[in-house]
Order: sequence, then structure tokens, then C-alpha cells
Amino acid sequence: EGENMASRKISSTQQTPSPTAHREMQKSNKTHHCSDCGKNFTKKFHLQRHQRIHTGEKPYQCPDCGKRFNEQGNLQQHQLVHTREKPYLCSECGKSFSNHSSFRTHKRLHTGEKPFHCSDCGKSFNNQSSLQAHRRKKKTHHCSDCGKSFNRQRDLITHQRIHTGEKPYHCSDCGKSFSDQSNFLTHQRIHTGEKPYRCSDCGKSFNQQSNLTTHQLIHTGEKSFHCSDCGKSFTQPSNLKTHHCIRSGAKPFHCLDCGKSFKIKSSLQEHQRIHTEKNLFHCSECGMKFHRQSNFQRHQRTHTGEKPYYCSQCGMNFNQLITLERHQRIHTGEKPYHCSDCGMNFNQQSSLQRHKRIHTGEKPYCCSDCGMNFKQQSHLKQHQRLHTGERPYQCSDCGKSFINRSNFRTHQLIHTGEKPYYCSECAVSFRYSQSLKKHKCIKSTHGNGQ
Repeated sequence: EGENMASRKISSTQQTPSPTAHREMQKSNKTHHCSDCGKNFTKKFHLQRHQRIHTGEKPYQCPDCGKRFNEQGNLQQHQLVHTREKPYLCSECGKSFSNHSSFRTHKRLHTGEKPFHCSDCGKSFNNQSSLQAHRRKKKTHHCSDCGKSFNRQRDLITHQRIHTGEKPYHCSDCGKSFSDQSNFLTHQRIHTGEKPYRCSDCGKSFNQQSNLTTHQLIHTGEKSFHCSDCGKSFTQPSNLKTHHCIRSGAKPFHCLDCGKSFKIKSSLQEHQRIHTEKNLFHCSECGMKFHRQSNFQRHQRTHTGEKPYYCSQCGMNFNQLITLERHQRIHTGEKPYHCSDCGMNFNQQSSLQRHKRIHTGEKPYCCSDCGMNFKQQSHLKQHQRLHTGERPYQCSDCGKSFINRSNFRTHQLIHTGEKPYYCSECAVSFRYSQSLKKHKCIKSTHGNGQ
């Protein structure tokens, strides 16, 4: 029987085709041909699914938002945006994901796996987009005017328009001209409102593929760009570059009109619109004008109430990413802002700046009526009500008004009967903290007398 088993194993091994032979068998089995592009498929169902690329057919519709898909799997993946379900959980750090591809990319941060290899230099990457970015660094086309190099001929042609001043692409809506067709097409989406690039994790849409790619790093947690000085990591090379400028204090971008200098190019571009008086983004609700599209879009959320940034810990929503990141420090306990004078840590930079005034004695907020100075702007506003007579906090029970919120809340205790301040020794309750302090002093004095 043992010999029979051994012979069966040998026979089985001999009959197993090699990988090359297996691939040839697969090719020969692909009997279903696409008449549009010539691609072959082993099953008719696969051909029919593929042909939807050419016909544009999208038979699967989302019942929540009406968006259509050419495959049922894509619809099911999309529906997680509405349910906010994140079924893919990372066992290493506990982070969860709504789609498998983001989850798979994230796992490589823990395993160190880098399956994407550059055939030219052998360097490896943990995602395909990083490999593509690396490949684009090979530059064989050189500009004869400035010596700059490019990896594609068409990029060189586009670049040379900087020297010639040629801008052949004109926007019929605002008259702006562009030297590059892709920038022109992206610009037109400002007017049409089109955002064809959608995040499968949170449903947010973008008018540029690069913006979507950058945004998705929020979900994967990947930060590939590291500061060699302090070790801090960033999701974008531009953020790392800005970080270097902040650390060095350098301001390499200069305004030719007034001489003002800036740390980052976008700040210079925004500033220059003051001189040109170009306000391209107008809010139809309130008439406000914005130089930057990002500020305009952020402002619009004040009217729409949209809060696209979601905290996975407590379910709260926010209208700005920076607000979400600041909020998440409540859950993580992170306090990255450190006072060099006393060692205290803070979860917000503004809190650290306010705190530092205790050490410096700085009072930058001055009352124009009486000249008094204050450490915080909120204290100045509260003080100014003494001059204006404004009392914005009114009691609905008796009509009495107050200058500040704390006095108003203390007053409300009269109507509610609440006594929130307890003496731990005798269980007597008090309405005001001052009353509790006085009570404790009396007890202390009485005790010493005994």
C-alpha cells in the first residue's frame, strides 16, 4: 500500500504542469474575444462584464444616492460610504477600513513589505503610486533654455512655454489662460463644479486625481516623507518642504510688487492677488470673495452645514480636517505642544501661545476705550461690554441679563435649585464655589479652636 501511495504521489507530481505550461493552457482556454479591443477571456460572463467599459453600461444603482456602477462588487464597496461600516480591521494598531485595497496598503506599514520594484534601480516601494512617482524622476529630455530635465517629451514642450510665454488654452468663463492642457481642464472644473475623483473610504470627491491620492493617505495612515532633523513624518513632499522652511525660518518666495517674503509658494500666490485684485471665487449665498479655492470650499460648508470629516472614536463630524485632527487628540491624549519654561504640554498650539503669556507677561489685546490690556482676546471682548453696555446672556426665567456666560450660568442655579458644590466631610451642598470655600474655612477654624 505504501508503494502504491508513493507511486500515486510521483504520478501526481509528473502530471502537474509547469507555471509556463499553465499560463499557455490559460491562454488557449480564452475563447471569448472582445471585438472592441481584442482582449480575450476564459468565461463569457467576464467578457460581458469587460464590455461595459466600452458601452458605458452601469446596471448597478445605489439606492441611497443614485450613483451607478458597472460591477456589483463596486456597488457593495460604495455602499460602505453610506453605512460608514469599516469591516477591515488592522490587528496591529486597531485602525479600520471600508475597502480591502486601503487595508492591504496600510498593513504594509507594519510588515515592511514592499512588493513594487523599480526594474531600473531595484528600489522597492509599498504601493504602486510611490513606484510611479519614482519612475517619473528619470529625466532624459532637457530644456536648452534653463537646463531643466523631464522624463517625457510632452512635459518638456509644456515647460518651454514658460520661456516663450505661450498660453494656448483659454477659459471662456473667466478668461484665464493656461500653458498646459491638463491644468486648463482641471481649472474648468472650478466653474462646472465637477469632482470626478471620489474616495471609496469616506465618499469625499475631488476635482484632481492628485488631490484624491493625497487625501487617501489620511485613511491608510501612510507618511512616507520624513524630516531628517526631527524625525517628523508627512503624507506629502510639499508638507515636508514647508516644515523645513518653518524650522529654518527661511522665506524664499518674494513678492516683486512690495518685497514681502513667504515660506511657501502658495502663500506668495495668494498674497499677489492683493496687487492684481483677482478674486475668482465668489460665494453666491453671502457675496464673500476668496483668493483660494480651498478657503472658498471651506467657507461654503458654513452655509450647507456639510461636515465631511468623521471621528471613528466617538462619531462626531467636522467641517475641516484640521479640526478633526485637533479633536482626535482628546481620544489619543496627545499633547504635541511643549512649554520650554515650565514643561507643560498642550494639545493645541493656540493653547500653548496663550499659556506662554503667563511667563512673558505679554498682554497683546488692548481696549481702545480705556487702554487696559489683556492676555486673551476673549477677555478683551468681555471687558468691552462694560463700555458698550452689551449683555448677551439673558435668563429666560426672570429676564435678567449678564455680560459673561459664567455669571449667567451661576445665576441659573437660583431657578433650578441645583447646588453642585459638596463638602466631602459633612455632605452639605452649596450653590456657589465661594460658599463652599467659606464653609471649609469656618470648619477649619472651628476645628483648630477645639
